[in-house]
Amino acid sequence: MTLRHMKIFVSVYQNSSITKAAKELHLAQPSVSVTIKELEEYYGQHFFERIGRRIYPTAAAKEFYGYAVHIVSLFEAMEKELKNGDEIGTIRVGASITIGTHILPPLMKEFQEQFPEIRMEAVVNQSGTIERLLLENEIDLGLIENQPSSDSVCAVPFLEDSLVAIVPAEHPLAGKCDVTLREMAENPFLMREKGSAGREILDACFDMEQITVHPAWESSSTQAIVQGVAKGLGVAVLPYLLVKRDLEQGLVCQAFLRRPIERKLNIIYHKSKYITRSMQTFVSMCLDYGTHQIKEEQQDGRDENPDPDSRS
Repeated sequence: MTLRHMKIFVSVYQNSSITKAAKELHLAQPSVSVTIKELEEYYGQHFFERIGRRIYPTAAAKEFYGYAVHIVSLFEAMEKELKNGDEIGTIRVGASITIGTHILPPLMKEFQEQFPEIRMEAVVNQSGTIERLLLENEIDLGLIENQPSSDSVCAVPFLEDSLVAIVPAEHPLAGKCDVTLREMAENPFLMREKGSAGREILDACFDMEQITVHPAWESSSTQAIVQGVAKGLGVAVLPYLLVKRDLEQGLVCQAFLRRPIERKLNIIYHKSKYITRSMQTFVSMCLDYGTHQIKEEQQDGRDENPDPDSRS
């Protein structure tokens, strides 16, 4: 078994075609077919079903791909590290929508100012999609709003966030403390789409309290939901990072939940991934960003609640 076998297998799997893989690798098609046959004989497994003009991976192929794609990636990372000293190259980062909207841009700007020779590529999507891209080695690092579901993914918390309840400015719950989810659910509910990290957390909270909610409105756009709440169409529970400005501007008001809904934002990477020095630097920047945000929040809290003994 050689690295060449794995590279060819990965290309065939990703292209779902021996012909396309041969073209991508600049190899003769019979050579690619022979390599796949050698792999199947070596492992005693059938990797691809040939139906018509297409091929489909078997369960064994899907399992093997999870290893092969990272072995190939590890080799390529080693080549780059040893030849270039990690002074050039690309970092591929994925981020969930909340993080991609508010946190990733300043992080990328800071990194690129310090390391202009390193190219950064970013993908912003739902947390589940970011984890899948990481498992398929389409990205190197991910920033997501929940815990990863795969045992192959490692997670490092870098920041805490909360989901907050928002209501129209003239709503009876506006500014009220000790509000329950059941009180919120008595109103038309505007919610993020299924599959988003915030929706999954909120649904879990409703399930824990045995509350059934049929959304009056579902949207992948947080701003659409905020505008809907502002116009009196209902209430919502959304990430604080996404509605902070709207709350400060008075577009909507907060209803303070009896049980705050808090969560950790995570840096994720594949356990088999070789982490280059530049990736380590980016991870450190994320951790420093989280520490800085905590200090800012603590300072804001002191400014809002000054020590009465210090007053003259």
